[in-house]
Amino acid sequence: MDKKQDKKSFEALKANIKKDLAKNKESLQKDLKEEQNKKIHYLFENYPDKNLKKVIDKCNESLSKESLTIKEFVQDNLPMLPVYATRPHSLRDSAEFFLKNFSHNKHKTRVLYSVKSNPEKSVLNHLFNAGIKNFDVASIAEIEVINNLFGDKAKMFFMHPIKSRESIYQAYFQYGIRDFVLDCHDELQKIIEVTNNAKDLNLHLRLAIPNNHSAIDLSRKFGIFPEKATGLLRKIATIANNVGICFHVGSQCMDPVQYRGAIEIAKQLIKKSKVKINILDIGGGFPSSYPAMSPQSLDNYFNEIFLAINQMNLPDDCELWCEPGRALVAESGSLIVRVESRKDQMLYLNDGTYGGLFDAGTPSFIYHTKAIRTKSNSKLATKMLDFGFYGPTCDSLDFMKGPFYLPENIAEGDYIEIGQMGAYSRSIRTDFNGFNKNIQIEVNDIPLVSMYKAITENNQLALYLSRSKL
Repeated sequence: MDKKQDKKSFEALKANIKKDLAKNKESLQKDLKEEQNKKIHYLFENYPDKNLKKVIDKCNESLSKESLTIKEFVQDNLPMLPVYATRPHSLRDSAEFFLKNFSHNKHKTRVLYSVKSNPEKSVLNHLFNAGIKNFDVASIAEIEVINNLFGDKAKMFFMHPIKSRESIYQAYFQYGIRDFVLDCHDELQKIIEVTNNAKDLNLHLRLAIPNNHSAIDLSRKFGIFPEKATGLLRKIATIANNVGICFHVGSQCMDPVQYRGAIEIAKQLIKKSKVKINILDIGGGFPSSYPAMSPQSLDNYFNEIFLAINQMNLPDDCELWCEPGRALVAESGSLIVRVESRKDQMLYLNDGTYGGLFDAGTPSFIYHTKAIRTKSNSKLATKMLDFGFYGPTCDSLDFMKGPFYLPENIAEGDYIEIGQMGAYSRSIRTDFNGFNKNIQIEVNDIPLVSMYKAITENNQLALYLSRSKL
């Protein structure tokens, strides 16, 4: 094919795909088969035209509206790029679980979604439609996303302990945010000065508490040690319209007792300072399930939390907040990658630590995986081996130790579904080496593993009793 012919094919293909988009969904799926997709891949690589990309995006959007499974999408489209598959039903399940179970018969409760976990618009929309109306934001960029999507229908809380003066100004005056977290005297003074001594501030003091049972320790960077917090809490009480205490037990907390310990620390601070608080925010840290990290049921976490809160003797008008991120979105997303090469038990993939698999690199998370073979003339073996991964970049740090268990005969051209990719994977992608392009679809198949499968009647009763003042 010469260049002139290529351009002609390019224009013809665009016209054909646009015509296909007008057909019914069933025929669209049938038409977008292997041969046509090979042409799309060729043209995408050789003519990175924005209009063509829009057409392909429309095809993906149309396909995502079907009752697709990941396997069906891979077999029909043979994607050359990494594919993010989102399960809307999974987002609904997790949102409904938190809204139903983070509740108390005495205290008003709020579930704040931690936007940094996954700020994709489609994910935010699904959560919002499932009832999540409160958002923990940590930057002006996150504030703008929520504001543009939901406007006054959503409420935002600026939960980053250290903020620039410009961010505080924009959040307060431009976006009407009144809730701010702080962990030192300097940050309090900054907020007071920037907001011109505003009288409608809700200020939350973040405590540094042990993160002994969490995969990622967040206590060293933020938070004031409880023994130093009394004076600052008293000062906040003279300024704020509402006073809050918050903490974070660390990301992927593996023991619910950690929350009980943190709540006890907050209880002792309140007792020592003699300050009436209006909000107790237990933060995030709620876990998801991974092969090397199988947490207790979320019911047990709520049991520990509410049993500890019931022993605090909080004022009746004190609100209880939580900030789930990973637990709300992790299992809703999978990342589908293609094997580009194999060397013994190392697989070279089209995505890696500079893309969607950062946590598989530095923090060494191990993920649930599932192989997908599109070749009809051979089957994947039933015997499994442990593999490591290399990403597509030139950097040798683009390495994921694993082990990731996959069929022993996995080879170039096979695909791998990597589960629990709904949290942080898309948030921390980079453009390094030019490997950031990806496809996004929605599917209806179940997650590789779930924290929300079944809540027995006994667990429901235990949850009820833990929230009741007996």
